[in-house]
Amino acid sequence: MKNDETRFLILGGLGEIGKNMYAIEHNDEIILIDAGISFAELTTLGIDYSIPDYSYLKANEDKIKALFITHGHEDHIGAIPLLIQMIDIKNIYAPNQACELIKMKLADKNLRFDNLFAYQSDDVIKFKYFEVDFFITTHSVPDSHGIRVKTPDGTIVTTGDFKFDFTPIGPMADLHKMARIGEEGVDLLVSDSTNALNDGISNSESMVDAALNDIFDTETNSRIIIATFASNIYRLKHIVETCYKHKRKICIFGRSMESNIEISIKGGYINHKELFISPEEANTLKPKEVCILCTGSQGEPLAALSRIANLEHKHIKLRPDDVVVFSSSPIPGNALSISRTINKLCLQGVKVYTNSTISDIHTSGHANKEELKLMIRLIKPKYMLPFHGEYRMLKSHADLAVMCGVKKENTFILDNGDTLILKNHEITIGEKIKSDTIYINSNSASEVASQVIRDRKIMASDGILVIVSNIDMRNKKLLTKPNIVTRGFIQVNDNADLINMLELKASLLITTKLKQENINFQDIKSYLQTNISTYIMELTGRKPIILPIILDIKKSSN
Repeated sequence: MKNDETRFLILGGLGEIGKNMYAIEHNDEIILIDAGISFAELTTLGIDYSIPDYSYLKANEDKIKALFITHGHEDHIGAIPLLIQMIDIKNIYAPNQACELIKMKLADKNLRFDNLFAYQSDDVIKFKYFEVDFFITTHSVPDSHGIRVKTPDGTIVTTGDFKFDFTPIGPMADLHKMARIGEEGVDLLVSDSTNALNDGISNSESMVDAALNDIFDTETNSRIIIATFASNIYRLKHIVETCYKHKRKICIFGRSMESNIEISIKGGYINHKELFISPEEANTLKPKEVCILCTGSQGEPLAALSRIANLEHKHIKLRPDDVVVFSSSPIPGNALSISRTINKLCLQGVKVYTNSTISDIHTSGHANKEELKLMIRLIKPKYMLPFHGEYRMLKSHADLAVMCGVKKENTFILDNGDTLILKNHEITIGEKIKSDTIYINSNSASEVASQVIRDRKIMASDGILVIVSNIDMRNKKLLTKPNIVTRGFIQVNDNADLINMLELKASLLITTKLKQENINFQDIKSYLQTNISTYIMELTGRKPIILPIILDIKKSSN
């Protein structure tokens, strides 16, 4: 990059939900904003989550001055334990709730990091080229903030995840500070696009509070089991308040739920610590005296609610008069898993409440279209970068910006690895940086290569075929007919004719290749892979992984 220009570098969070991370660079200084993960999809077999590619940061780690966190959700802080092991991060600044979550994550990994600081909304943190300050936003987790970064070439504002809720459970968003920032001048707004396809204004969290109260008022004699996001602290807060009002004790299941409740009680976000009881105590009380709060609102196989529905939970056994409340909405891709869990619950006679137009037991923590417009009007940016969303969400958000007075040519729909150059309050698109997705297996905390993921997908759909051949390389002879072994491709005993055809084809290919001059094992393997793969495709329409094993058997001289 050229000296004396500011670069905005996108490392993750575009074209996807999760993995949020970007950097701002000027000369010999870099500051980072957020360090999130993206949870595994059904297609990423054997993978727990993914992180951005840190290659650029590693090459420039001497420039990195600090990492700033907007709020404490996993898609914004989940990668920190890995990041600090891979990159020299000198300081981390995060709001109070996020600080406590980060400390817990680091303790779980037996990692020590001494330079973690909690910032307040009126703090100002200065570096040689950057000045950073904050403004309060409303989200589903406490202490959510937007961040303003003043650079030598202009001002950048990022909203983090936000919504506008005028009757929130927690504090109001700081509309006055947002408006003041807009009046002072903003060159680039980087804004949450998660709900940019949703019309109108998102429901207030207080409406959910009222709906849950109605359920408690109605189901007075039943044990109530509530599944929700463990990270939705304000939802947990008013569930606790509702239990207090209705004289119910609370039993928690799910490690993430336990952690978030513990941190929230410690931070003063949740009161009534006396309501929480052990599973043993819960089983001694009457159903009307108990509320079970658990993970599993997305049908996750190992989460508490799924184990309860499968009758596999060691502490909780379902009763016919139980009431289960899904205080959440399906994340894209999870609808089938949730339906399976609901069906299992209903088969056991359990009454199930889900979010619907007649029962508002969940609301999003992200802004709908009208709220996104309000943010744009308050900040009044010259340029607009929709962030945190799939392409269609980014496109919708860019269209909203144009409706609110931003020039169409001043909106950017970008991808991970893209960069923007800010120079004298003008922005252009810069050179792309490396932005591969890094897949992580959390059991071993090891990186899994993209080729491994591709191979797993092929094996899952078409299986694997192994060709074992014994040859005499010195005399260039195939000694025995190749042996075919398959897994996940066909049942060998039921497809003897196909196996024979493949053995004959492999014999012919190896014999043909052995007649050539100056060949080696790799030549034979490559020849087999290419031709057997084509042959199987013609015969079956499938393309399993072909794994040739060539053994050189030298005959004894006696």
